[in-house]
Amino acid sequence: MSIFNKISEIGVVPVIAIDDADKAIALADALLEGGLPLAEITFRTDAAAQAIENISVHRPEMLVGAGTVLSIEQLDECKHSGAKFALSPGLDPEILTHAKNLSMPFAPGIMTPSEILIAIRAGCEMMKFFPAGAAGGPNMLKNISAPVSHLNISFNPTGGVNLKNMDEWLTIPSVKAVGGTWIATREDINNGNFAKIIANAKAAVSRVKEIRGV
Repeated sequence: MSIFNKISEIGVVPVIAIDDADKAIALADALLEGGLPLAEITFRTDAAAQAIENISVHRPEMLVGAGTVLSIEQLDECKHSGAKFALSPGLDPEILTHAKNLSMPFAPGIMTPSEILIAIRAGCEMMKFFPAGAAGGPNMLKNISAPVSHLNISFNPTGGVNLKNMDEWLTIPSVKAVGGTWIATREDINNGNFAKIIANAKAAVSRVKEIRGV
């Protein structure tokens, strides 16, 4: 099973900004206890690469990836740190090519039909619709992806997605997983509020199952 198929099975991706890599294991344990063995650690902080490495080495059962990958250098760094996949808020053909050369499962950010076509041509299995809410919401994604719906392309909307509106996204056939920051916020991680993260993870997993009827 491919990485993105595994992500699709889970259905929700915690999008995480972490300031202290020493808290990465406690974060991973909280997500695991909440039934969510998945994390997108964003390269928005200096601790990202070390946090990915800590989780990859000490909690190999976690499917840990890198988010907000903006350069070839960052892609190399996340690969070296043990990231199993990577995502970007936008589409850069050079990064797409480099990800392919590294055999790194990569989901570029898209907002337009043209970007979708570029990603398809690059062989992308999943694309990140970002910023999902500001870019027009579920109706926008339905319309820009309709012409390629027969190609079985998968989307991961991120930005403005939350527990209350997950159903609006996950009922779209091409949406295989949603991304959200609410599950493990920067503030909760910094404050060691891992009980809340466990509860948020459990609620997210439960909601995915409810929406999918499983």
